Amino acid sequence: MNWKQRQFSFSLADKDRPGPIGLVFDIQRFAVHDGGGIRTLVFLKGCPLRCKWCQNPESMSPHPDIMRIPHHCIGCVKCMSACPEQAIVMDEDGRVVIRRDACSFCGKCVATCYAGSMSIVGRYLSVDETLVEVERDRQFYENSGGGVTFSGGEPSMQREFLIAALAEAKRRGLHTAIETCAHGPWETFEAVLAQTDLVLTDIKHMDAGAHKSLTGVSNALIADNLRRMAALGARMRIRLPLIPGCNDTRENIAATAAFVAGLETLGAHVEGFDILPYHRLGEPKWEQLGRQYPMPGVRPPARDHVLELASIARGYVAAVTVGG
Repeated sequence: MNWKQRQFSFSLADKDRPGPIGLVFDIQRFAVHDGGGIRTLVFLKGCPLRCKWCQNPESMSPHPDIMRIPHHCIGCVKCMSACPEQAIVMDEDGRVVIRRDACSFCGKCVATCYAGSMSIVGRYLSVDETLVEVERDRQFYENSGGGVTFSGGEPSMQREFLIAALAEAKRRGLHTAIETCAHGPWETFEAVLAQTDLVLTDIKHMDAGAHKSLTGVSNALIADNLRRMAALGARMRIRLPLIPGCNDTRENIAATAAFVAGLETLGAHVEGFDILPYHRLGEPKWEQLGRQYPMPGVRPPARDHVLELASIARGYVAAVTVGG
């Protein structure tokens, strides 16, 4: 049974199986910007940050979520009669509404929805089930120098599963990478690094107060963890999600690039510094989760501004790219 076939066989009981079990919300193939070569991305649920621009808001919760695309709904209301918890109701304006706190994630609404407007986000997979999916594209990894990248959310929040999955991937001869916000216990990252060939991490803002305003947490722990990784000689690639009006000043770019250069001085092998211009592709997901997008109206940055900031960064770090 492959990843897509599991969509209608979901059960919360899956999490009680023996061995490390991970809550995976997506597996993407043929990725080329997340660790070198052609890769498979495994996305784990749960994140300690609440970035206002988050492109994967379905990753935030460490539990399954239900998503609904309102404009796909044809109004058949079959989902309402199928729901054993009566978690799907009609509001006073005649719109279908999910009472998310009552949902048991049984999947009956998903199986019943003719229009495909409903989906459950998050499936419990064992390490072996995950690696079976990853190894389907082994030939591409071998020919391109690719491998597997564990992302999120924040993958380190599922410590036991992540470490076991990375170790098994290494045992099978796969190149391993993680995408992390670096906010978590150092003991976890130290154990993860032992099984990881490349660390990809975002730096959202160099000012601690601004970082907390934008993400819900200070950057102090993040900076400390990155310095510790660097001191261990970690191979790293640093990213800055460029958000207009939030972190796109010349001063912040210079401070971030200087910090990245400092990681190299401490012993890190920094493969590059990527400036990732803001886009709006993740905005509809907030509505599908029944949430309000925190940054309505924000537009992608102007090309000339991005290139100017990249030029400033190159004054500190040699390998600077725009877009990853």
